[in-house]
Amino acid sequence: MDGIPGGLRTDQQPPMAIPLRHFVLALGFLVVGVGGSTVMTVATLPGLAGLAHLHLLLVGWIAVTIMGAMTQFVPVWSGVTIHSRRLAVAQLWLVTAGLTGFAAALLAGALEWLPVGGALMLAGIWVFVYNVGRTLTRARPFDFTERHFAFALACFGLVAPFGFLLAVDFTTPAFDSVAVSRFEVHLSHATLALFGALLATVVGALFQLGQMFTQAEPGRLDERLLTLEQLCFPAGIGVLALGRGLTIEPVARVGAVAILVGLAAFAIVIGRLLAGATVERSPMIARYWVVVSALLAWIALAAPTWWAEPIAYGSLFGHPDAQRLLLFGVFGFVVIGSLYHIVPFIIWIERYSDRLGFEQVPMIDDLYDDRLERGDFWTTLVGFGGLSAAPLVGLPSVAVTASGVLATIGVALFVINVLLTIHQHGPNGIAGVLSSALESEQESPTAGDGESDLGVSPDR
Repeated sequence: MDGIPGGLRTDQQPPMAIPLRHFVLALGFLVVGVGGSTVMTVATLPGLAGLAHLHLLLVGWIAVTIMGAMTQFVPVWSGVTIHSRRLAVAQLWLVTAGLTGFAAALLAGALEWLPVGGALMLAGIWVFVYNVGRTLTRARPFDFTERHFAFALACFGLVAPFGFLLAVDFTTPAFDSVAVSRFEVHLSHATLALFGALLATVVGALFQLGQMFTQAEPGRLDERLLTLEQLCFPAGIGVLALGRGLTIEPVARVGAVAILVGLAAFAIVIGRLLAGATVERSPMIARYWVVVSALLAWIALAAPTWWAEPIAYGSLFGHPDAQRLLLFGVFGFVVIGSLYHIVPFIIWIERYSDRLGFEQVPMIDDLYDDRLERGDFWTTLVGFGGLSAAPLVGLPSVAVTASGVLATIGVALFVINVLLTIHQHGPNGIAGVLSSALESEQESPTAGDGESDLGVSPDR
């Protein structure tokens, strides 16, 4: 996509280093998580390696990326200034330090240190919820994306204390004096985290990004499907989490059905937008096709499982063998595809927007390497496709290992491409993104000044 959005007021945007710092550190967690996954296919890691691996990917990669993206694009989409730049910086370091300590404690078996890491993550997530929430409250009335973001923030706010209590309970009983058990809290925590905090954010962002990258407009059928999604999906998450927390199977089943109906309606809308695209192939469009396909496949697998056993631990994330399909096919390809625009866009605004009209400047899609992008797409698609299919069709171990290697190579190509983009085009390179604190010392304008990041909000 080469078009540059009009009306941007770059002097009001969060400093470039703030979201980019989130993305760089999230990429680090991605490399560690995928590398660990590859190692786990051929060897046994110490301690609670599976739990550490899951948190590194979901919190370190997906959630930290979401935190950086919301910090940058809630102001852009909603036409309001970020509440506090200092808090946007603090949230990252709190979550990063907490997750690093949490994962290290799990791997080392030092469970007594889990509450320390959990407390830091709790503080960082609550800072994020407060900062972005204060920003979002100034955007009224909410559109589709903003409603999903507000719901996701509420889920983030609930997930963090549940996670902290679960960390404490590893060594000190935290649920003996209450009516719920660790198992029930764990089910609700995982449900709100995966579907409420993460997937609701993806749904809200993907609708906006899908229109932007396809240059297609939703039709009357799409509007009805989106209405159905908004009625079913958020309510379904709440009902499923409640049913699982109280171990009431009929309640959980109603919530599960509502989630699947809402997601199916949304997947059809995005598929129709992609089919009606009026632009050529882009990294975003190619990966969003994978997202739609993976989401529909996951729904088909999850439906009978959730109908039969909605509160069973094995069906926590849908079909017990479809976890990778959801984690990588949906979350992974959404994040990778979106970052292929978000990172170059932020850098372009910072470095080249002021030169437009005065000299020849590259377009957004010129900032990354096309060959690396296509290479990472195909290797990642084949690799994660093999890993996702392996438990479903019983692939031989050599095919699983080969798929893991390909997936690792694909992720490495993606990370290299993004880091090269920052290094070659960012004003201060990667070191500047990680070390610069100057921008964060200057607070953004207050909510009462009436200024916005956009001359006209894109949806109003």
